[in-house]
Amino acid sequence: MSEIHISEKHFTSAPTDGNRLPKEMAVYELLDKLKIPYEGVDHDVAGTMEECAAVDEALGVTMCKNLFLRNQQKTTFFLLLIPGDKKFMTKDLSKQLGISRLSFAEPEYMEKFLNITPGSVSVLGLMNDKDWYVDLLIDKDLMNDEYIGCHPCINTSSLKIKMDDIIKKFLKYTGHRPRYVKL
Repeated sequence: MSEIHISEKHFTSAPTDGNRLPKEMAVYELLDKLKIPYEGVDHDVAGTMEECAAVDEALGVTMCKNLFLRNQQKTTFFLLLIPGDKKFMTKDLSKQLGISRLSFAEPEYMEKFLNITPGSVSVLGLMNDKDWYVDLLIDKDLMNDEYIGCHPCINTSSLKIKMDDIIKKFLKYTGHRPRYVKL
């Protein structure tokens, strides 16, 4: 497993270092507006779930795996949240959704609907999906966790947020209604 650098300094309010993208700052602004507490840490880009393990340890949370998917016709898009250590099998999800072929969605759709680039996909990107093009799918096993680990729309920071706050406050605000799946 390769090592990534993780800042020793954790934050519980929007960073003020001036080195942040507007889309990241918009996440903190919304979390503050919705009175959703969080703990965050900056780190190098973690390219694999194995590299995320160090971030998990730093925040005391397991980062969830976020997959951006689409149907074959590119007319229906899904954001799937599953435990970081769970293996994803497309056929299992396709069967539950009644969709014959699911594929990973192209980066341009991520950018268009969530204002996120590959490697930064997160439930928090749904704040940018004002017209509800993306359906949220959550693996039921994640609901057993008190906290969720996710990116603030950029993959050089990670946040620890109560799952209850994501479901009851954040998703209520965005208007996305999760569909629970068992993978």
